[in-house]
Amino acid sequence: MSVSTFLITGGAGFIGSHLSLRLAGDGHYVKILDNFSSRPREEFEQLAGSHLSRIEVIDGDIRDRSVCRNAVAGAEFVLHHAAMASVPASIAHPDYCLGVNVLGTVNLLEEAYLTGQCKRFVLASSSSVYGDLMPVTKVETAPLDPLSPYATSKLTGEMLCRNYTNIRGLPTVALRYFNVFGPRQDPNGPYAAVIPKFIQAIAEGDRPVKYGDGEQSRDFVSVQDVVQANVLACVTQEKDVVGRAFNIGSGRRTTLNGLIGVFAEITGKSVHADYRPPRSADILHSLADVSSARERLNFSPKLSLEDGLRQLMIAVD
Repeated sequence: MSVSTFLITGGAGFIGSHLSLRLAGDGHYVKILDNFSSRPREEFEQLAGSHLSRIEVIDGDIRDRSVCRNAVAGAEFVLHHAAMASVPASIAHPDYCLGVNVLGTVNLLEEAYLTGQCKRFVLASSSSVYGDLMPVTKVETAPLDPLSPYATSKLTGEMLCRNYTNIRGLPTVALRYFNVFGPRQDPNGPYAAVIPKFIQAIAEGDRPVKYGDGEQSRDFVSVQDVVQANVLACVTQEKDVVGRAFNIGSGRRTTLNGLIGVFAEITGKSVHADYRPPRSADILHSLADVSSARERLNFSPKLSLEDGLRQLMIAVD
């Protein structure tokens, strides 16, 4: 890919920061739009280090149309990751969730369309759009049954992307992330993802908390593979890519009890969980069929769960 200008919304967050540093490191010009609710601006700028010379930082809210207009200006590729990204939080505050995830997406789509320069608009969607319908292995053509305002907002975002492709010709791609893990994932707070919370508990000698019996399963995919999926979604010339959604996962599922077993094997210690009652709208099983992403985006997950967890455990030792 020739040197290009990317806008990454949520570019200081977990996935967004990995994207920002990868693209700036590859020599591209990067704009990030973030309200810095998940990471302070100073921390991101310190993290960016020498790459900061190629990154323009915009502090703002995607619900503000004028902020989106300023951010999108000059961007050839928009990677939209800014969102309220929590099922429990969306249940507690559905109005805020839908405001950020739906109105914010509309603002960005409209402004990207109006520039006439956007070559690809990539939406960070979610496997939560499938809900708990059978079968366990999810293909993109499976029935969709979002169980929370968060999942509903992500499905709405996908539909809006298709609208802008079909009606206005804006080239969009939606990536349905399964359970992403990797460095710099925040373990704190009641809504944090399971792997960083498990790692923190184990490192501090506490019992990892599990909601339910631990037999619910997840498809864990590394953030490095997610970053690569975003790059591929921008550069692919394959037909029938725009206006579509693709699963981005590892193609392998692990129960939470099995996850504890992997940690025990890595650390060489017995790890016992603290079991709690199930949480509302938690999905029982999640597994990605990534054949469509493999065929059309040339996506192939590289980092296994075991190797990824080993790297993370070494980093906290």
